Amino acid sequence: MDKIVIHGGKPLHGNVQISGAKNAALPVLTAALLTEETCTFSNIPDLVDIKTAYKLLRNMGVEIEGDSTVKISARKITNSVAPYDLVKTMRASILVLGPLVARMGQARVSLPGGCAIGARPVNLHIKALQDMGASVKLHGGYIEAKANKLKGANIYFDLPTVTGTENIMMAATLAEGTTVLNNAAREPEIVNLADVLKGMGAKISGAGTDVITITGVTTLKATEASIIPDRIEAGTFMIAAGMTHGEINVLGCNPQHLEALINKLQDTGMKITPTDKGLKVAAGSKIHSVDVKTLPHPGFPTDLQAQIMAYMSVGSGLSVITETVFENRFMHVSELMRMGADIVIQGGSAVVRGVPTLYGAQTMATDLRASASLILAALVAQGTTEISRVYHIDRGYENIEKKFSALGADIQRMKQ
Repeated sequence: MDKIVIHGGKPLHGNVQISGAKNAALPVLTAALLTEETCTFSNIPDLVDIKTAYKLLRNMGVEIEGDSTVKISARKITNSVAPYDLVKTMRASILVLGPLVARMGQARVSLPGGCAIGARPVNLHIKALQDMGASVKLHGGYIEAKANKLKGANIYFDLPTVTGTENIMMAATLAEGTTVLNNAAREPEIVNLADVLKGMGAKISGAGTDVITITGVTTLKATEASIIPDRIEAGTFMIAAGMTHGEINVLGCNPQHLEALINKLQDTGMKITPTDKGLKVAAGSKIHSVDVKTLPHPGFPTDLQAQIMAYMSVGSGLSVITETVFENRFMHVSELMRMGADIVIQGGSAVVRGVPTLYGAQTMATDLRASASLILAALVAQGTTEISRVYHIDRGYENIEKKFSALGADIQRMKQ
């Protein structure tokens, strides 16, 4: 098993190229299940979760060729099962449920595991499929869904669910009649998926708003599409520039996807300027403490909560960080405190008092974004930090130690 070792205290300078977004690539790859024709998708990041998705699709008979650009053919789907041993490592595996029921009339998908940050119930997916006429039962830890033909329906999500919106949007493309998704999630990744589906011949309007309308068609065709840049990776490097008192050109990002973060980082004193290739991000003279509340898009992303907490742990004052999207998402707090951070959890909020210095320590990653926050803290800490369980970070960041090293960080990956 690998660990990452960082000697802190170096300001970061230079250019970093942002990779394709994992959370956009995963639903787009599963969308290929909706057509017999071969789709081509580019800007696919090289991540553990992507490899898991390939295993899952190949297990169903899907043919996949390529690396950053992949050709994917679901001409023959040999089985409609997503087994536990694959689903347990990645919750996004649930995304095969909608496409399989729509195209094959059945699916058997293991209830998800794979993520330590709260329950993330799949009941919203199940209820929506039932509203569309599917019979769904839970049996032996599997969701078993069947439908001769899905029917368009008026669906209301109790909570905006990203994977729920994606799953049902895909299912509705081949349903009979019109489906309306109310209180739909509005994330950029959903817009990316809708654009891909429209390229395949789907009739979709309203993606990016909280009401999405899909009129079913009989078949979908091949398409070529590119995955949007990863706004969470971009945000992580932007925060790193502020924390290390550096200046980074964040290349290939889409500033429109980052507005909540940009506003918040400007409040901390950072200077952020759009360029023709992305964003120029520079630290301010001092780090002003700010309060943060995570919300569904276009609010502040929960996937950047751990990183901004690391940033605020070296701020000049008091910061209250409130998590409203996922329960159990403060597992990074105890690890940051091992490095000298002053953080107190009060219910769904963390009260962070900035300290002048963090100190290197032995730490352990608990989930994907928590591990990113530990890297950020280590970059500014006095001394050496070791982060174990870095397989978490490989699920969502491509070559993170190489990218930070190229910006001047003293960071390396070692075998434990």
